[in-house]
Amino acid sequence: MILTEKELNLCISGQLGDPHELLGLHPLGTSKGVVARAIDPSADELLIINHENGNQTLLNKIHPDGFFEGVIKDTNRIFAYSFKSVRGGQEFEWLDPFFFQPSIHKERLFKFSAGSDRRPFEKLGSFPCFQNGVEGVSFVLWAPSAKSVHLVGDFNEWRFNSLPMRSLGNSGCREIFVPGAKVGQKYKYRVLGFDNVLREKTDPFGLRFEPPPGNASFIENRDFSISEVEKRDYKNPRTLPISIYEMHLGSWKHKSGELRSLSYLELADELPKYLKEMGFTHVEFLPLSEYPYGPSWGYQVTGFYAPTHRYGTPEEFQVLVNALKEEGIGVIIDWVPAHFPSDEFALGRFDGTCLFEHEDPRQGKHAEWDTLIFNYGRSEVRSFLIGSAISWLDRFGVDGFRVDAVASMLYLDYGRSQGQWIPNKLGGKENLEAIQFIKEFNQAVHEEYPDTVTIAEESTAFPKITQSPSNNGLGFDFKWNMGWMHDVLTYFQSGSTSRSEIHDKLTFGATYQDSENFIQAFSHDEVVHGKGSLANKMGMGNENDRLINLRALLAFQWTWPGKKTLFMGGEIGQWKEWDYDNQLDWELLNFPLHSGLQQMVADLNHLYKNHHAWSKYDHQRDKFRWIDCNDKDGQTLSYLRFGERPEETILVACNFSDQLRHRDWGCPHSGEWRVIFDSDSPQYGGEGAAGATDFYTQPHHKDSFDNALSFSVSRWSVRILILKS
Repeated sequence: MILTEKELNLCISGQLGDPHELLGLHPLGTSKGVVARAIDPSADELLIINHENGNQTLLNKIHPDGFFEGVIKDTNRIFAYSFKSVRGGQEFEWLDPFFFQPSIHKERLFKFSAGSDRRPFEKLGSFPCFQNGVEGVSFVLWAPSAKSVHLVGDFNEWRFNSLPMRSLGNSGCREIFVPGAKVGQKYKYRVLGFDNVLREKTDPFGLRFEPPPGNASFIENRDFSISEVEKRDYKNPRTLPISIYEMHLGSWKHKSGELRSLSYLELADELPKYLKEMGFTHVEFLPLSEYPYGPSWGYQVTGFYAPTHRYGTPEEFQVLVNALKEEGIGVIIDWVPAHFPSDEFALGRFDGTCLFEHEDPRQGKHAEWDTLIFNYGRSEVRSFLIGSAISWLDRFGVDGFRVDAVASMLYLDYGRSQGQWIPNKLGGKENLEAIQFIKEFNQAVHEEYPDTVTIAEESTAFPKITQSPSNNGLGFDFKWNMGWMHDVLTYFQSGSTSRSEIHDKLTFGATYQDSENFIQAFSHDEVVHGKGSLANKMGMGNENDRLINLRALLAFQWTWPGKKTLFMGGEIGQWKEWDYDNQLDWELLNFPLHSGLQQMVADLNHLYKNHHAWSKYDHQRDKFRWIDCNDKDGQTLSYLRFGERPEETILVACNFSDQLRHRDWGCPHSGEWRVIFDSDSPQYGGEGAAGATDFYTQPHHKDSFDNALSFSVSRWSVRILILKS
């Protein structure tokens, strides 16, 4: 079997569909003997060693790029062998990757190609394994339009053309098994694209990446078993207390004296204890999938299957997750399927075509963010993205996802002017393919792990965000209540003299409260880009007054129907705007108003968790009722949160004016009521100006109720009362 010059050149360039057909050991047909071929660009000489008899045969170097060929005449059958390279007078013996059969058959890739594979990471990526009793690593890559793909890495000294990968047919995937490759070694793919441009790419299914300026993938152990769903009673998250501490790992706290972020292991020692003391039920991490650009805070992902290198290894991230879960803290991660950056080494134009993104920039690019948009209509892309989410559940046991920028996925005209977007097949602006993808994502994670919590960051009036796909909904458990957040902040940013004019900013949210299952969130988005911190948003003159108003704002958030999210720093009254490069100003806790605010948030969390009905009916309209929502001149607001029994009722009285208010408040149940929370309490740095905390109802009609309570509420404060049993 003699090589033609064309075959030789194609073999060297890697453009043969199956380089294994020519490289390695092959019979010479009817002639006696076998032919051996190999590529080793750095070898001066190359010999083949017959493992059966120990004979060595010197091969001829037939191309200056390191292509060797030779005939072994004493046998006509394939035998076990190795190669010996002589480089600069030194000898190196190695096993031939082209001796081995494919480690995966194309039939196993059918579901990936069909868009229905929830665990494509079991087939694509790098896999430490054994073949024919030989230890090595199998590599599988999806690059259907590539003209050639070469694997390069520590295991072949990054020689650019020694490991061409074979095609696995119409799956569009390439494969090679490298004997002797090991966990911890780095690798990349050299992809000659359909456009004849050569690009070095990281593995889209990489489980760990090196830090910049490098971007290679690491071979990782894949001994994380696919977890079975724990045998536990399913609990509807919509009836549970959910209070989420949103945080950026790198700027929460720095290592004392070292001016660096805490590592995953150091966070495992500190963070769970802090969250437990503060009473939060969940922590939400800004995106931890690998990303190269620090100022993106993780929202420009290049490694969808890998925790970022910034704080340690994936194994150390697992230690952090386990430590949190041991303290009963659920772990939610920000997940970003809406877009990805155009870095040359990552997903963009992966095989010389727009493989992961749309070709047309009117569909495939966010001009505002300078990022690329996934092609949700492509089956393999859907498998890739849903597989990413499932991998975080399988591998690390996270408890949920907050899905970023959902609005940008739902609408084709998002951030675009007329003529800059393409209508859907029905002529509308909805992204039908993205909508279907979101439904499939939510269905997949909830079927695999029923307790998974999914949260949509969505700012429009798109319907049924939190209804099931079977009811034509998107399937999220919760949606951030962006409208409520903006309205309430507008109110608190105003001064005392103007609040009466915008009283409806406090009450309008009740008109749509039951349209979705909402989370009331004051997130990182509200404390960046010149918006200032929550404390500095308060529309009062001096710092003390602003902190008092912040106490009232957070008390209002915790008592309003819906789950809770607060970005780190809000609980201590951080003055400066969030800076991802610096830690929170923990020294503020040396001042009573700041430490008092922190204590108040902790007490609110514990009340919320321990009161039977407070969270159970967060999303039932008939369990909320106004007492008085019309006192705009007095700047007060009052409402009831009902349980199943009178003793479970909580009465919330808010005074957002700069004067103490004493008045009668309508009451649904007669008897003795007591104050269980007052944001003006001295333990929170307040004055305790409202005085008494136990009151008996009076039998007279007030606010549409047959009973009334007469008590005071301090300026800029909130009181919570319950019926004494």
